[in-house]
Amino acid sequence: MTPSDDNLSQLRQELRRGIVVLAVLSQMDTARYGYSLIQQLAEKGLEIEEGTLYPLLRRLEKQGLLVSEWEVGEARPRKYYRISDAGRDMLAVLRAEWEETVAVMRRILESEHHE
Repeated sequence: MTPSDDNLSQLRQELRRGIVVLAVLSQMDTARYGYSLIQQLAEKGLEIEEGTLYPLLRRLEKQGLLVSEWEVGEARPRKYYRISDAGRDMLAVLRAEWEETVAVMRRILESEHHE
């Protein structure tokens, strides 16, 4: 039995939901505006929609993990975000959690074939 496209899409979205924060924080050493971040993540294989990214950026800023500033020198003003010191600390914690989760899942999935 193969999964339906709808089921696969839903399950894939659930898997990705937890990694978006980690992915975004990991790319914010350089100040970026939303669309450039979308492009950068897409180039690395993680597609993210504007409707997901912009609320996330605002939430991370409200939590103190990102800071922002407006750039008004171009044709239209852009809000640039970058990681804060608190964001760097959180990124380190989340990265360690991610690595542990990957290790656990690797053990679980590898043992699946031996039982």
